Amino acid sequence: MIIDQYNRNHDYLRISLTDKCNLRCEYCTAEYLPIGKSTNSKYMSAAEIDSIAAVFIKNGVNKIRLTGGEPLVRKDAKEIIEKLSKYPIKLTITTNGVFVNDFIETFKNAGINSVNVSLDTLVKEQYLSITKRDEFDKVMQNIDLLLANNFHVKINVVAIKNFNDNEILNFIEWTKDKPLHIRFIEFMPFSGNEWSKDKVFTHEQILDVISSKHNFIKLINEKNDTAKKYFIPNYKGTFAVISTMSEPFCSGCNRMRLTAEGKMYNCLFGKQETDILGAFRAGNDIEPLIYQSVKSKKEMLGGNNENINWGKENTETREISMIGLGG
Repeated sequence: MIIDQYNRNHDYLRISLTDKCNLRCEYCTAEYLPIGKSTNSKYMSAAEIDSIAAVFIKNGVNKIRLTGGEPLVRKDAKEIIEKLSKYPIKLTITTNGVFVNDFIETFKNAGINSVNVSLDTLVKEQYLSITKRDEFDKVMQNIDLLLANNFHVKINVVAIKNFNDNEILNFIEWTKDKPLHIRFIEFMPFSGNEWSKDKVFTHEQILDVISSKHNFIKLINEKNDTAKKYFIPNYKGTFAVISTMSEPFCSGCNRMRLTAEGKMYNCLFGKQETDILGAFRAGNDIEPLIYQSVKSKKEMLGGNNENINWGKENTETREISMIGLGG
C-alpha cells in the first residue's frame, strides 16, 4: 500500500499517454501544440508504460485511468490498452470522443466498461467555437455508440461563468431519457488557461440553477469520490459536481499521476515532479521514488491553499499545463 503522511491510501493511477490533442480548446491551452502522433523518445513507450504500471500495481494500485491530451491520438494506444488489460485492475479512459468508434472493440476486449467523454457544450456552433474543430456530430454519435454497447458513460463538463453556464439545464435534460452521468467540473487554474476566480461557476451556483427547475436527491458518495452526485427522480441518468475550487475534497484523495514523459505528480496542483521514467531507463528501482513522492504530498491542493491567492499564483508560477499533466 502506498500511504502518505495523512494516512491516505493511494491506489488510483492516472497515466497520460500524450500531451497532444486533435482539438484546440482554449481553457486547455492546446492551441500551440502539434497534432501529429509523436514517436519522440521523451515519451514512455508502450512497453515502458506496461512495466512502470506493473510496479504501481504490485504496490496496491487497483485502478488506472488513461488520459491525455487525447489518449486515442497516440498511434500505439490500442497496444497500450491491450497490455494494461491483463492486470487485475479497473481500467478506464477519458477521451474527447472523436475516435471512440475506432476503439470500441478494443475497449470491450480490454474490459473497459466505463468511459469519460469531455464535452462542454450541446450546441454545435458553440462546440466549433470552443474546440476549433467540426467534430460535434461525430462525438454525439460516438456517445450513442457507447450507450448502445452498454458502457457507463460520464460526460465531463468544465463549467465556466459566462461561457457555458447557460447550458447547465440542457445537460440535465439530456439525462432524462439517456443513462448519462453528467459531471460539472469547476474551472481550475493551470498555466496559460487565463483562469480567474471570477470565471469559476461553483458547486452552489450550479445547484441553484438546477433547483430552479428540478427537485433532486443527493446520492451517497464513496470514500474516494471527487464528485458530489445527485439524481432527479424518473430520469435515467444522474449529475454530479466536482467542486475542486469551492469545496475541495483532498481528505479522501487516492490519486497519483504520470505524465506522458514519465514524470510523477502526487497532486493535481502540486509542483513537485519525480522523474520515474528517467530512473527506470537508468535501471534504477522506481519503487522508492513512488513512495517518496507520495510521502511528501501536502494535505490540501498541493500546499497552495496556504495562500489565499493561490489560484492566480498557480497559473503564473507553474510550468505544466492541464494538457501536459493529463488532468
